[in-house]
Amino acid sequence: MTEGNAPPGVPPPPEPAATLEVPPPPPPPEGVPLPPEALEGEVPPPGKPKKKVTKKRPSYQLKLFERWDLNEVVVHDKGLEKYVNLSPIVLPHTGGRHANKPFAKQRTNIVERLINNMMRFELYTGKKSKAIKVVRQAFEIIEETTKKMPVQVFVDALQKAAPREEITRLRFGGISVPRAVDIAPSRRLDLALRHICEGAVLATFKSGASKKTAEKEKGYEPIAQVLAQEILAASRGEMASAAIAKKEEVERVAQSAR
Repeated sequence: MTEGNAPPGVPPPPEPAATLEVPPPPPPPEGVPLPPEALEGEVPPPGKPKKKVTKKRPSYQLKLFERWDLNEVVVHDKGLEKYVNLSPIVLPHTGGRHANKPFAKQRTNIVERLINNMMRFELYTGKKSKAIKVVRQAFEIIEETTKKMPVQVFVDALQKAAPREEITRLRFGGISVPRAVDIAPSRRLDLALRHICEGAVLATFKSGASKKTAEKEKGYEPIAQVLAQEILAASRGEMASAAIAKKEEVERVAQSAR
């Protein structure tokens, strides 16, 4: 029924109210904090979804002696890379956790293996704290001398001091004949560590009293100074290093027995 045909006495139907479109509020300018309702999630900020804020747990970075990061060290010798353990550690002392287990020493940090080899002689047998102090001071001397990462210099010394072949004895009809054989990577690393520590300890007996006095005045132990010199010479491949001299001798004998 139209408005013109409406019966008399009946009011016409009301007209629909006009709807007004309210534009959304403009986003706040940069640098202005949002209201607390927006932070609580009741009124999310326009144009941006609500993000859940999570607190990050503080992480402690493990550094050797709280100074050197072992993740920066690179092993270039692919044969020794598997056996040079550079796991992050602060104090290289595991309390013999991997002792008396076959092939378990490759799970020991390479710096701790150096410390353990320094206790090979009667002057340092059982003196783990003294050996740790000596190695730490030797690394400080290396850092002051070369301005490089001391553990990287030590790893370079191991790579250059590790022999590649040696001789063994074979019996042919009651006659012992020397033959040259290749050395396994694990034994190469063992020999390099042993020769570096032996050369450092034996070199202390060649030092004069004046040299020892001068080193004590600097605050370093005499054995720390000699160990630093041995590692530096081995990292450069110099014959002044006892480990490099021993490697050249072993390989020269093996070459003659080929």
